[in-house]
Amino acid sequence: MLWRVELGEGYAAAAIDRGRVYVLDVEVPEPDGPGTADVLRCLSLADGAEIWRNSYPNPITRNHGMSRTIPALYEDMVITLGPRLDVGGWDAETGESRWLFSMVERYGSEERQWYAGQCPLVDEGRVILAPGAADALLVALDYRTGEEIWRTPNPRGWKMTHSSIMPMEYAGQAMYVYCGTGGTVGVAAEDGRILWDETSWRENFATSPSPLVLPGGRILLSSGYGTIGAMFLQLTEEDGDWQVETAASLDRSDFNSEQQTPILYEGHIYGIRKHRGGQLVCLDLEGRELWNSGADRFGHGPYMIADGLILALETDGQLVAAEATAEGYRPLWRYTVFPDGHEAWGPMAMVGGHLVVRDVRQMACLDLRRN
Repeated sequence: MLWRVELGEGYAAAAIDRGRVYVLDVEVPEPDGPGTADVLRCLSLADGAEIWRNSYPNPITRNHGMSRTIPALYEDMVITLGPRLDVGGWDAETGESRWLFSMVERYGSEERQWYAGQCPLVDEGRVILAPGAADALLVALDYRTGEEIWRTPNPRGWKMTHSSIMPMEYAGQAMYVYCGTGGTVGVAAEDGRILWDETSWRENFATSPSPLVLPGGRILLSSGYGTIGAMFLQLTEEDGDWQVETAASLDRSDFNSEQQTPILYEGHIYGIRKHRGGQLVCLDLEGRELWNSGADRFGHGPYMIADGLILALETDGQLVAAEATAEGYRPLWRYTVFPDGHEAWGPMAMVGGHLVVRDVRQMACLDLRRN
């Protein structure tokens, strides 16, 4: 353990660059009171000391916590999307606000239950967002100014979900894949036009995991509410004509995920299945289970793969490391990050062996390097 800091209540996680940790926190002036502002904090990766902070007013009450999303870092900028759909561009060195607007006011976006879960994507200098508005399903903005470059029409009237946009390239076409409330869409990266969409994967109460791009034009979609499990999509393209069809569906007992996005690693899919209490599982590319973690249960906790290790954080704050192999579940060590941990759901970030994790009220940094 290198350091630990207190945060406002929530799940907003870290982005790390050049020895600095950025987190879009929430300001709560009174203990257990409502939040009054979104606060972008810049901390030292070495010791957790605060380097700078900047904020804007954001009255917010507790609704499964308050903070939510992860900043995107690009060149000298930090891009944020707040829980109530405020989008901002900030100077990474000083914290100065370069631009800030509300997606509710600019596009007519609707706030979702539990606030926004969508994290901003920056791709080649463009900020890619999904307002889910009447005339703007997706938009691309200039990262320097926040000015619009293109927008995707919304002919089916889909609204925003908690899912984030994922980049994909297939058949020589760069695209962005997004799960809206009524299905999944792929839009051209260069101009935002719709290449394909489908309506088989509809939101059931909430969709939070992002699409997982697989080899050969396949995509894995997952959720964790009710009887929903997972679904594979297959893309095909011929002379510019795009088609998408359902390749296979998985029952929730095979795989489902309420919050975290599964990982593709060396030809296999790793994820935490909500069904059966949050077992870590390894699937082949057809969705067949190769192993599960048995009595080790992780709830809605985050996970990542680094240097051949699966790092998975249990809901109560215990970190487990296991071999990232399809041959079986092989845990190597455990470490209690938060002795009194609660709802440790925010995604992990790692740079140079420094792992940054959080629970609902604390953020910590561990040094995982060997002596």
